[in-house]
Amino acid sequence: MKPITLLTGLCVIAMAVFSGLLALDNSPPPHKKNKDSNKVSVERTKEEWKKILSPEQFRILREAGTERPNGKIYLEFKEQGAGTYYCAGCNTELFSSKEKFDSHCGWPSFYDPSKAKNIKTSTDYHLGYARTEVLCASCGGHLGHVFKGEGFDTPTDKRYCINGTVLKFVPLTNIQSGKLSREKGEK
Repeated sequence: MKPITLLTGLCVIAMAVFSGLLALDNSPPPHKKNKDSNKVSVERTKEEWKKILSPEQFRILREAGTERPNGKIYLEFKEQGAGTYYCAGCNTELFSSKEKFDSHCGWPSFYDPSKAKNIKTSTDYHLGYARTEVLCASCGGHLGHVFKGEGFDTPTDKRYCINGTVLKFVPLTNIQSGKLSREKGEK
C-alpha cells in the first residue's frame, strides 16, 4: 500500500508544479549579455529594484505579476495619443502608439514592438498551459504575454498584452522637443 501512497503523492506534486501552484523556481530571469546586441543587460539587486520601482511595478516586472484588467492605468492608456512606451525598470524603448490597438481585453495591446531587439520571449506554464511571456531584453523584466492567431485585423495577427503599470509613456511632442528625462516617471 505504501508504493501507491507514494505514487499518489508524487502525482499531486507533479500536478501542482505543472499548474503553477507550486513554483520550483520563482526567481526573475537571469541577467545575461543580450545576444541580440553588444549592450549589457541592466543588473540590479532586489533592494535596488525596490528603490526605483513602485511596489506594483516591482511585483509585475520582477515577480511576473499581472495588474487587474480595466484599471486606471488601462483607461489612461486608451486616452494617450501619439508617443513611445518605455520599460519602467530601465527606460528601454519597447512599443509605440503606431503599433497600439484596442483589443478590448482590459490591458494595453500592441500588434508588434517598436524595437524588436528590445523584447524577448519565453514559455510560461504558470496557468498550467504554455503561454508566450514577453520580457524586456535589457532588464529581464516581465511585461506580459503575446498571443497569436486571435483574428485581430492587424498586420501581424499578434496581441502583445502588456501590463500598463510597467510602461512609461512619453508623448510624441516631448520626444520632438527633446524634453526627455531619465528621472522616475519620465524618459
